Amino acid sequence: MRRQSAVTGSSRDEPPVRREAGVVDESPLRFPPLWVGRGKRLASGTESSKNRVAPGIPLRHNNPMNDYERIARVIRYLDEHHVEQPDLAAIARSAGLSRFHFHRLFSSWAGVTPKDFLQCLSLSHVKRLLREGKSVLDAALSVGFSGSGRLHDLCVSLDAASPGELKSGGEGWTISAGFAESPFGTCLIGESPRGICHLSFVDPGYCEAALSNLAENWPNARLQRDDPAASWLALRIFERPGTEPVRPALRGFVRGTAFQLRVWRALLQTEPGILVSYGHLASALAQPNAARAVGTAVGQNPLAYLIPCHRVIRETGVIGNYRWGPVRKRAILAWESASRLAAMPGAEHT
Repeated sequence: MRRQSAVTGSSRDEPPVRREAGVVDESPLRFPPLWVGRGKRLASGTESSKNRVAPGIPLRHNNPMNDYERIARVIRYLDEHHVEQPDLAAIARSAGLSRFHFHRLFSSWAGVTPKDFLQCLSLSHVKRLLREGKSVLDAALSVGFSGSGRLHDLCVSLDAASPGELKSGGEGWTISAGFAESPFGTCLIGESPRGICHLSFVDPGYCEAALSNLAENWPNARLQRDDPAASWLALRIFERPGTEPVRPALRGFVRGTAFQLRVWRALLQTEPGILVSYGHLASALAQPNAARAVGTAVGQNPLAYLIPCHRVIRETGVIGNYRWGPVRKRAILAWESASRLAAMPGAEHT
């Protein structure tokens, strides 16, 4: 008899839902059943001594296609038809929306009009943010590293695992791990006793792989599935700037080399809506010939968005690759830039 997963009606034998390029999967996300590290599942009535996961509450998806899926579809459409210079009506049709609902989508998701959002995607806009980023990063780093930085109005501190913690692999710890919705799709958030130790974006059909990646980093820790806790953290992390005057600090906890930590802490000094290049980030760290090493450290960031590796692009203005997908990177950058625009005093964009 096939064992049913945590979501009613889905079984472990069903194939993962995969999404073809340019096509938005409109089926609801399915989350994995009770899960154990290293590819094992927890059988009914049994326990595993490592990486066991307590049953969680499956996410509910009221809308077959969420706002981010529509935004991603728009970005893909613009990539494919940029030579034709499509008007707003054509772009709205690509997202399956009327012009009225298209306007509402961007007003709700980004806080600006579709026209303003599309401007945030332009190469000229990206290059201007890159120029601004040089002076901002230099000024921030001139006062030295404090190990903390600003994310919107949110203070983020970053602690590193000690050699003993690395050796133990999280033995004796319980890591709360859960899936939550964000402005950029579903994410997996893991929180250890020392702080948030994992944040990744997850495409439909890859939830179990994401949990497996978390478990590999802390092989001796117990994983406790807690979607409500993850959703609460997501609300704090992804809230648009200016909505809350005072926001509590968050702690990040990472495994990394001394050089990786320098790169990640430097990224915490960048501001939303401001970009830096790999080369300039290396120069700011007093290692101008280490642009490639900086790129490697950026690509190994364990805390998506929280450590803003998405703000690093090429000197030419090309957005470049992203661990969680280039379309998502462009969406995040445009969202941050649009949020910054909408938060300006006297701005009326919606």
